[in-house]
Amino acid sequence: MDHGTFTVIAFDLDGTLTQHKSKLSEQNRLILDLLREKYRLLMVGAGTCTRIWEQMDRYPIDIIGSYGMQFALYDNGSKTLDMQWDERVETNKEEMLKRADRIRERFGLYDFEGKTLEFHPTGALTFPVLGTKACLTDKLAYDPDREKRRIMYPFVKETFFDYNVMIGGSSSFDIVPGKYGKLNAIRRYLEKYGIDERNIVYCGDDYYEGGNDHDVYAGGVPFIKVDNYERFGDIIRENGLL
Repeated sequence: MDHGTFTVIAFDLDGTLTQHKSKLSEQNRLILDLLREKYRLLMVGAGTCTRIWEQMDRYPIDIIGSYGMQFALYDNGSKTLDMQWDERVETNKEEMLKRADRIRERFGLYDFEGKTLEFHPTGALTFPVLGTKACLTDKLAYDPDREKRRIMYPFVKETFFDYNVMIGGSSSFDIVPGKYGKLNAIRRYLEKYGIDERNIVYCGDDYYEGGNDHDVYAGGVPFIKVDNYERFGDIIRENGLL
């Protein structure tokens, strides 16, 4: 990996920079501040741009959201996000709910709080194993090593055959329309700004098959594995980026 060629560093959020659904720590914020002095920074997330930005306490960073269905530039003048695109896909809700029921029947996932499936305005979906109203403590405790969802993954992928399916967060599956995903989103960003793929490096934790960083890892983009968000700064230094 030729660190001297990198001009852009891209990041996953949950598990890479933060605990799942938790705020950016002061320690990792300081590392981002140091990186901003040398590189262009880009967040590539599963959530919406706004949700990611709020979780990061409105950190000044460009954000690809919803697996590429959204993209926002940070405006230094107004200190707000300037949305560049916000794309939506029609969803057949009745059909999607039937598919969610098939998954719950297949694995006996009847004990859940709230709704069985979350519909996002973009047309993306979230299948929350514990339901949309489950408490964060239960979500974090459900499948920390992702082994339960790795067993389910092939069936969920088969059920949502016309979508991209990722093991997301701590207890859910992210389901996005077929042309979207982190790798395609990064390539779209690079093309927009005329940046060569060799000039970007991606930091992520979900690089195993089914993980939401896997397509980036398998797609040939230079990749740094961050297996513990609390060691993010050390990992960045070990890889020669600071």
